Amino acid sequence: MAFIPDPSVAIILVNWNGLDFTQECLNSLRNVDFPDFKIILVDNASQNQEGKRLKKSFPEIELIENTENLGFSGGNNVGIRYALEQGVSHIMLLNNDTVVAPDFLGEMMRKFHQDPNLGVVQPLILFLNDPKKIWSAGGKWVPSIGRAITLGDHEPVADYRCKKTDLDWATGCCMLISREAILKTGLLNEQYFAYFEDVEWSLRFRKAGFEIALAEKALIYHEASGSSKKTHSEGTLSPRVFYYNVRNQFLLLRSQGIPVGMVYHFFRFLGWAGYFLIRGRFKKMKSVFKGMRDGLSAELKTATRWP
Repeated sequence: MAFIPDPSVAIILVNWNGLDFTQECLNSLRNVDFPDFKIILVDNASQNQEGKRLKKSFPEIELIENTENLGFSGGNNVGIRYALEQGVSHIMLLNNDTVVAPDFLGEMMRKFHQDPNLGVVQPLILFLNDPKKIWSAGGKWVPSIGRAITLGDHEPVADYRCKKTDLDWATGCCMLISREAILKTGLLNEQYFAYFEDVEWSLRFRKAGFEIALAEKALIYHEASGSSKKTHSEGTLSPRVFYYNVRNQFLLLRSQGIPVGMVYHFFRFLGWAGYFLIRGRFKKMKSVFKGMRDGLSAELKTATRWP
């Protein structure tokens, strides 16, 4: 089903101590019916030689092993650079804690065929453990306060009516990007490490003149925070998750020049810290304050371009 002349897709999976999730994702990708795609697995210095173990079980993948954990943005950039060197027409970022429908890639490529102005396409993402509910139908950006809103969040998929398919931002859980868009816009901003890098990247794509769309008939299923959901002394999500969420929100606001948003989120995160104080989750409280400090004071870095 080649909807674009000679299309080729590189699907990038980043694995970091997520062997079971990645195996399930790769198993589902074996059933994808698109004619020309490759899988690039970037292992972010996992323990127990997970990269080599996955390569042994799935010899069709192309494995890149990093010597350190470069985060979501850095790990994906390693895969993106490799894919661009291979000359593919489209590159997909896909979370390793997902399972895909066989026709999802064909439906996403169909969107590119229908609209030559598109630079990024996102599928409809459902909860893996509750597939009747939506995890993400794309994103809306509220520029006045710098708020990234997930469309369709937890709505029943049977009741969801997609009023329009054009999006302000696409989630890094699964986004298919044209080669042209990446060459013109640049790579992911590695300063973000993890969280909000997809919003920042999407805003850059739009600024560069590319549109973002939802492929509403393309379905994937997401575990939701599979790499960050681990048992900790203060709950499921680690304090580090809150640190990056808070820090990167301020990095994004500063990069966009939204002073009202800075004030809005400052008091919003103070509320988070107060909640953690009341609950006795002092590590998370400290992470929020550290994220606020670093997000407001760190020198802003720009994303690199290829080559």
